[in-house]
Amino acid sequence: MNGRQPIGGEQDPAGAGETSSADGEAHQPVVSAYGKALAMLSRREHSRRELERKLGRSGVAADAASSVLEQLQQQSFQSDERFAQLLVRSRVSRGQGPRRILAELRTHGIADEQARLVLDAEAEDWLALAQRIYRRRYGAMASRDPLETRKRAAFLLRRGFDAATVRAITHADDVDDSAEEFD
Repeated sequence: MNGRQPIGGEQDPAGAGETSSADGEAHQPVVSAYGKALAMLSRREHSRRELERKLGRSGVAADAASSVLEQLQQQSFQSDERFAQLLVRSRVSRGQGPRRILAELRTHGIADEQARLVLDAEAEDWLALAQRIYRRRYGAMASRDPLETRKRAAFLLRRGFDAATVRAITHADDVDDSAEEFD
């Protein structure tokens, strides 16, 4: 024992948080699926899909995980909408565009309609954001070299901005609209 007493002055004869079995061995208590999910949510927001995956990896049966997640949603401890709002704000602050954010929301199991509503509610001026990112990376000088212009356009496309926004900033005529299928 470490010499410290638990709060309330009572001694825990088996040790800190441990239980003892009939054979005298000490065992760690089994943490419930609810406790595991709540512990994850206490650190940061998670989508339902993310929690299902993490609980499954830790050995929780799919039906038990589903039941626990329903309970957490009813108690407002887990909310896909709240998760999506936080993710959108975080990604916008990193300078990512709407297409990239939508793609990430999809990987977390957020429905397209809900994702688009959250993006619209954020009401970011995507052109202004793309311009800030572009200026921070390349300065105010426009490129006169076509190869450099394409390189700069590709940078903004990778950040998740649509072709029209990229064309408006870089004045690149050869920005491919085929990537618009991404949405």
